[in-house]
Amino acid sequence: MNWSRFKTHLYHNADLGVALDISRIPFPDDFFTTMEPRMQQAYTAMAALEGGKVANPDENRMVGHYWLRAPHLAPKPELASEITSTLAAIKEFTAKVHGGEIAGPKGRFRNLLVIGIGGSALGPQLVNHALGRPRKDKLAISFFDNTDPDGIDYVLDGLRGQLAKTLVVVISKSGGTVETRNGMLEAAAAFKAAGLDYSKHFVAVTGAGSKLDQIAQRESWRARFALWDWVGGRTSELSAVGLLPASLQGIDIQAMLDGAAAMDDVTRYPVTAQNPAALLALMWHFATDGRGAKDMVVLPYKDRLLLFSRYLQQLIMESLGKELDLEGRVVNQGIAVYGNKGSTDQHAYVQQLREGVNNFFVTFIEVLKDRDAKTSLEVEPGVTAGDYLQGFYLGTRDALTEKDRQSITLTVPDVSPRTLGMLIALYERVVGYYAMLINVNAYHQPGVEAGKKAATGVIALKLKVVEALKAAPDEPLTAESLAERIGAAGQTELVFKILEHLAANRSSGVAKRLRKSWFESTYRIKG
Repeated sequence: MNWSRFKTHLYHNADLGVALDISRIPFPDDFFTTMEPRMQQAYTAMAALEGGKVANPDENRMVGHYWLRAPHLAPKPELASEITSTLAAIKEFTAKVHGGEIAGPKGRFRNLLVIGIGGSALGPQLVNHALGRPRKDKLAISFFDNTDPDGIDYVLDGLRGQLAKTLVVVISKSGGTVETRNGMLEAAAAFKAAGLDYSKHFVAVTGAGSKLDQIAQRESWRARFALWDWVGGRTSELSAVGLLPASLQGIDIQAMLDGAAAMDDVTRYPVTAQNPAALLALMWHFATDGRGAKDMVVLPYKDRLLLFSRYLQQLIMESLGKELDLEGRVVNQGIAVYGNKGSTDQHAYVQQLREGVNNFFVTFIEVLKDRDAKTSLEVEPGVTAGDYLQGFYLGTRDALTEKDRQSITLTVPDVSPRTLGMLIALYERVVGYYAMLINVNAYHQPGVEAGKKAATGVIALKLKVVEALKAAPDEPLTAESLAERIGAAGQTELVFKILEHLAANRSSGVAKRLRKSWFESTYRIKG
């Protein structure tokens, strides 16, 4: 690595305050020339998507998250109107909550519980962690982002005695997402147990006419906000999914939208050397041989961006992890993503990154502004904690380069609503371009649906297991005998796992008797 290569390959945009250093990816001199025809095809395909071309033929859906920050680009006037009216409704609802016009039985809402999973939680969690100010936030935010009962109890314990001043936002496009449905029912039960009418506290973000929409209407929830089928979960942060919680928290959502729109303007530009999303997509392609040969390690050197790698994990892996390409050929594509914050990672896995298996490339996220305070404490003469943070970033980068570990550095000015909007828009576009370079559909997820169907099968089997145990209350049964009894001999392992789970939870009423061989243990309904 040298100064000349750095000067040649550093992308710098003074208007955005963003820089992208790709000089430590060892692509050859003719790489951009070789890839340019494919990049031009990607620009054309992206323009078609933004123009309303159906991206998911199997679902007949467009992809329009770009329109959320530029409604005038939507292909139909009614879509533009829906986007602008929803944003206006979010701002109006927020003003009424903050002003006390919309309140709970004991006064203004002070807490916000968001119930969602996947993109319906990861985006809001990222924004909360990056931009929240615990002493200044209008509402203190917490999340149900799983169907783990203990996790639900943990959050409810934090809201003990405060439910009367808690607003709940339930997010599900279809209204049929089981984890979200379960969280909604658990929250409703908690409000009932506290003697509260939960419908006066609940708000829905969902598709028109969905199961959730019907429930919200039937029960007269506080409000309903639109979520359209052309917005995927992993690209939904700048829809009501993310904007409503952020706005209620007191975050400047217009600045987020403006930042995303500004980044979109730059990343549409069909001149590769001046397009940071195109440059990143090409670096991913070179680093992974265009087939996911290496993992992506995301290292933000900023505590507030701790969740950024987790957010990118879903965005990238769900978008790019595909068995088939657009022609139906088996390609098993994808890029594995993991990460931690710097300099915490100095004491975790940098040892392996430098000296272990060279099966990754690093994306460093550098944030120039240390803190909001006007001055910083000098921990040594002339040196602040922020200076050390930069030192650890630069030192780690050089230590990896010495061992031929490839890296990219994305530099941003600060962690602000505008900057976070830019980051979200940048990576949404990178994923789209890279998917086009490797010829996969970034906007569907058949593997996720397969997992959901399998889970539904497990629940159906569990009900059969319990029914069989109840039918023979005095008969101890092994997993094998029970599986045969219900006609599931080929699923004995699943039956065993279900029985173990039932026996570990007293509320199930199932008792286990240990035997010398674990597989001879018996189960029965307790009398």
